Amino acid sequence: MATRHSTARQMIFTACAATFALTLGLGAARAADDAAAPVATADKPTAEAVEYSVHSKLATQSLLLDATKIGNRIVAVGEFGHIIYSDDGGTNWKQADSVPTQVTLTSVNFVNEKTGYAGGHDCTVLRTDDGGVNWKMVYHDPASETPIMTIFFNSPERGFAMGAFHFVIETNDGGQTWQQRALNPDDKDDFHLNRIFALKSGTLVVAAEAGNVYRSTDKGDTFQHIATSYDGSYWGGIGLSDGSALVYGMRGHAFRSADDGLTWTEVNTGTEKSISGAVQLANGTVVLAGLQGYVGYSNDGGKNFTAITRRDRLGYAAVSEGPEGKIDIFGEMGVLLMPATPEEAQKEVGAQQGS
Repeated sequence: MATRHSTARQMIFTACAATFALTLGLGAARAADDAAAPVATADKPTAEAVEYSVHSKLATQSLLLDATKIGNRIVAVGEFGHIIYSDDGGTNWKQADSVPTQVTLTSVNFVNEKTGYAGGHDCTVLRTDDGGVNWKMVYHDPASETPIMTIFFNSPERGFAMGAFHFVIETNDGGQTWQQRALNPDDKDDFHLNRIFALKSGTLVVAAEAGNVYRSTDKGDTFQHIATSYDGSYWGGIGLSDGSALVYGMRGHAFRSADDGLTWTEVNTGTEKSISGAVQLANGTVVLAGLQGYVGYSNDGGKNFTAITRRDRLGYAAVSEGPEGKIDIFGEMGVLLMPATPEEAQKEVGAQQGS
């Protein structure tokens, strides 16, 4: 088992520890014992029988690890191959009709309102062409025991899936075939790659472990390694509307870049709890979510955050904009609606404590 980093985010992964040897963090917890095996492609399927995700009334109450909003639809993924979607901001949810896996899914990304991809354990990549209702397997290499931690497409044809120990696969034909590659041929590091995302400029940024980030200004052809002033792991990152970037991770640390990912300055998150997810709302508010009930709100472009600790003290993994005045929080409890402002969030916490 890989144990290079020990974090409080272990609690989120208790439910799926039996299915994979996880490290002790939400992002790094997807690390595997072995490096990736040779690439499996869609035209070379594995011989094992396909096990489909089972429909469950508890799908919205079980572990959910990532979510994305595309158009009016929110799609979230999690353990047991669960994929759920909502067309009303998260008030009501439906489970995907057909998902050909029962592995824990860790990442989801959409190219447009119809075509999207999800990645997860056993080096699994799924594709949907109907907005998340039905999915098909486009990459699967269970023998490698390598988890996909993050998946991202910067065009309908080109996408990347990344994971433990610097594992990277790339497609240039819309997921039909995949090739394993180095992030940078001259880079000998084996850091876990936890999240790839795009900035307003088109620059790609990868949040990695041990305080490292990578950036690409040529659409992913090459990546430049940048070591920040922090030596703990970054679990995720987000590109903001003003062109800046934000990465976040262990012990409440978050760093912001205003120069396209070249240099990074630490911001005040108001917490020492590990941070796992982020979203920028339509009104510009940046929201962070993390362990032990942490939710952080920023109205200055991610430079300072007002911290709220929810009474449930549960582990939160992702966050999305919800219906008016609300956000959707995803994590070990499934999905919950919460206030979109710190003032309303604090009132709600106070009311819960007084009840």
